[in-house]
Amino acid sequence: MEDAHSSAGSPRLAEDARGITRTFLSVLEPDDSSQADAVLLTVSELVTNAIRHAGGVTGFGLQADEETVTVRVADASPTPPYQRDTPLGEPGGFGWPLVLELAEEVRVSTHRSGKTIEAVLALAR
Repeated sequence: MEDAHSSAGSPRLAEDARGITRTFLSVLEPDDSSQADAVLLTVSELVTNAIRHAGGVTGFGLQADEETVTVRVADASPTPPYQRDTPLGEPGGFGWPLVLELAEEVRVSTHRSGKTIEAVLALAR
């Protein structure tokens, strides 16, 4: 992927990641605000999952080309995400299925220090 724009860091909170992403998206000037909202929601869900289930974020990055944004979130757990069977009325369990629905492509790679999840989303500009 040829980078038109990129950003990186290790946000400690989902709120921090959303702030980085909002700044990143404002530079890109997307044509469709719903696509930008999907990127923000994906970032929020992946970072929240890393914090809640995998000991925190160890890496974070955003890359864009003319048609897509790739969100990268790394954490210290090698366990891949999975869809939980959450009883009706119980909180949680919706983040990973939501990411799979919003993204055009999702890749999970494990490595010695944990895993990295990459979600590729459409973003016309």
